[in-house]
Amino acid sequence: MKKLLLFAFLTTIFTITAQTDQRIYDIIDAVSAERIEKDVTKLANFGTRHTLSDTVSTTRGIGAARRWIKSEFEKTSSECNDCLNVFFQKDLVKKGANKRIVKDVEVVNVLAIQKGTKYPNRYIIMSGDIDSRVSDPTNFTDDSPGANDNASGMAGTLEAARVLSKYQFENSIIYMGLSGEEQGLFGGGGIAQYAKDQGWEIIGIFNNDMIGNIKGVDGTISNVDFRIFSEPVPPTETEEQRKARRFYGGEVDGVSRQLARYVHKNVKQYMPEMNPMMIYRLDRFGRGGHHRPFNDAGFPGIRIMEAHENYTQQHQDIRVEDGIAYGDVLEHVNFEYAAKLTAANAINLASIAWAPPAPETVKIGGIVEPAAKFQWSKVDGAKGYKIYWRDTTSPTWDHSRYVGDVSEFVLDGIVIDNYFFGVSAVGEDGFESPVVFPNGIFR
Repeated sequence: MKKLLLFAFLTTIFTITAQTDQRIYDIIDAVSAERIEKDVTKLANFGTRHTLSDTVSTTRGIGAARRWIKSEFEKTSSECNDCLNVFFQKDLVKKGANKRIVKDVEVVNVLAIQKGTKYPNRYIIMSGDIDSRVSDPTNFTDDSPGANDNASGMAGTLEAARVLSKYQFENSIIYMGLSGEEQGLFGGGGIAQYAKDQGWEIIGIFNNDMIGNIKGVDGTISNVDFRIFSEPVPPTETEEQRKARRFYGGEVDGVSRQLARYVHKNVKQYMPEMNPMMIYRLDRFGRGGHHRPFNDAGFPGIRIMEAHENYTQQHQDIRVEDGIAYGDVLEHVNFEYAAKLTAANAINLASIAWAPPAPETVKIGGIVEPAAKFQWSKVDGAKGYKIYWRDTTSPTWDHSRYVGDVSEFVLDGIVIDNYFFGVSAVGEDGFESPVVFPNGIFR
């Protein structure tokens, strides 16, 4: 009898920790490079999508572009029994807010919200930027097709909505088109404040900015590499939290870094042909993206983008100079690659949206003892919990143990000094929350 019970226990552990879900593979297969190509082409053909460009024309400028994006979300909603709440969110930005705002402008974002069945106020977000620009950031009249930067990310967001709207999730998903990125991240800032005003619980944001180029300025060509940028700790941490890190660790274990590790692990499991590269930076060197306003507000957020940029095709007047064709035009976008990165987003949106909430409190103990000890707050909807650990120099969670439906556990033989630890909640179908790094100590 004891052997039978042990076998059943081990079988349960194996099932929960090693299983994959066919729905995730179905989501990957459903992403269409052809639809993404059609959407990128449509967005590029608006001529310019500069934040300060025409808002009246039906064929040119950011006004026409955002209305078309809204209509595409509404079309998707009509095909899923109105499962999306589609609307504009706007903020007036006054002339002189920075050097790039040369006139008063209404920064308008497009949102499509797919409400969760169990946790409707918990949101996982995918975003793409609507706007584009040429060399002069204040030039809002010349053609700036912005095919890769960032029609590719916007098209990926539209496609993710089409695919995931066929499913129901426990948590809510938001698909967003953000404006004002090139002028100073105004769209993301407006939404981050809107989320706080609405009392939304933001699980995380996947900011997709340039997901279509496979040939770098250095000549490197790869259709499998992509980067995941994440900051190490939130800028909102308190002085007490900062001081605690000196004694207990956590310099690279903030909520955004855990979100990056989640994406990395999931892609490795379901899309092993891809090479997700975790970059330990908020963004590219000295540059910015639309996840940053969410980070500034204390929300987890990462940037997902191509690995090999070509600067002759970013923020450039369309021209030929010294035999080099400059400009962000359609011919430089690899739509199959954009579809792969869209799928990488979609499977992580789905996995988090199907998962229970993460434990709010995770305490760790075991100082000067031959074991690491844990206590955590249980969450509604979790079938059990998983403890993760890694070498202090490792970028990924390399070891884990499913411990069942308990709220405390002791890892015998694991010395607390030599590893970093975390805990995730595991749902009925095996989907996990992001890992929570210990935020408390006990003795």
